[in-house]
Amino acid sequence: MSPTRTATEAPRYGSLARRFLSLVYDSVVLLGLLMIAAAVALPVGGAGKVAFRDWGFTAYLLLVTFFYFGACWHYAGMTVGMRAWQVKLVNEKGGRLSWGQCLIRFCVAVFSLGLAGGGFAWSLLDEKNRAWHDLAARAVLIRT
Repeated sequence: MSPTRTATEAPRYGSLARRFLSLVYDSVVLLGLLMIAAAVALPVGGAGKVAFRDWGFTAYLLLVTFFYFGACWHYAGMTVGMRAWQVKLVNEKGGRLSWGQCLIRFCVAVFSLGLAGGGFAWSLLDEKNRAWHDLAARAVLIRT
């Protein structure tokens, strides 16, 4: 199959499996990024920094996490994991996401993960395989 589609060809949507596998890849990248972010923060507040105990440190790590995902979604439409699994995030019109859409998508995805992935499982019921965070941000995950 050719990597480019014609204008009349319907988009192929990203599956739950591709979402999950992309997230596994991205967790490896994110772990390294968070380790660097923590190393930068240690000289400022000492070695007693522990995520989920120190709210300032936790907020800092969440901000770093958002900027990784948000920048990837906004500028390229895909993270490292999404690139590996050949899926791309676009808005409803087929363009790139705004920073506001990225923030909404990130917040709802975190909420969804907190509910044992319920929002991700929703993609099994949606005709375009959209999860809660895609619906909230008015975005769709397509195969490239």
